[in-house]
Amino acid sequence: MSKDRVKRLLKDVRDGRVRVEDALDSLQDLPFEDLGFACVDHHRSLRRGFPEVIFGEGKVASDILAIMERMLVRGEEVLVTRLSPEKAASVQRAYPQSRYHERAGALTITKEARAIQGRGIVLVISAGTSDIPVAEEAAVTARFMGSEVETLYDVGVSGIHRVLAHREEMTRAGVIVVAAGMEGALPSVVAGLVERPVVAVPTSIGYGASFGGIAALLGMLNSCAAGVTVVNIDNGFGAGYAAALINRE
Repeated sequence: MSKDRVKRLLKDVRDGRVRVEDALDSLQDLPFEDLGFACVDHHRSLRRGFPEVIFGEGKVASDILAIMERMLVRGEEVLVTRLSPEKAASVQRAYPQSRYHERAGALTITKEARAIQGRGIVLVISAGTSDIPVAEEAAVTARFMGSEVETLYDVGVSGIHRVLAHREEMTRAGVIVVAAGMEGALPSVVAGLVERPVVAVPTSIGYGASFGGIAALLGMLNSCAAGVTVVNIDNGFGAGYAAALINRE
């Protein structure tokens, strides 16, 4: 339940449009609703400003659908991450209005009219084409949270002129997310060029000595450029969430 919805409910009680008993019924599942296999956190929007996000990996489709149903009944928007195409197909049969972002592995259900809440643009950059799925997860997440998002893909340091050609877009952004594998150098380069917060996402892309993204993670943690914040390996969701929080009004 969002802050705006609680405010409307309290005003309706004050003005006599809603009985106290009915208002209590609406609030009875705060702060969470126990489904037996999951405790759905309906209080998340009040605490954080955004609803709970469903992590799809490891859940069966029926569990995802049950959680979604309880969220939608309460007027909450839905973001499911790490969702396979097979599970997404099951969800979309039940909720045709949902949108599956296949490259990001994410599914969303949002209200038709959504206001942009951020102060500026969240620019999501990928070093290589193979990093795009992680970058797309960040972009979908930041958009879901109300930020205006632009993307810039395949501009890694192996052809550094490619990223240098986009100085204007980087300078215009409010927050920048950079997804990179291999040695993970691109966030340092970007942070050294602009006066903007940079959220770095190491990806598990690379040959053996990249150790599934650990080399990129360590490279980003040791960035010589100031202002680089690093999230976990392949955690596009965490990067998009952090960028949207930084970008919030």
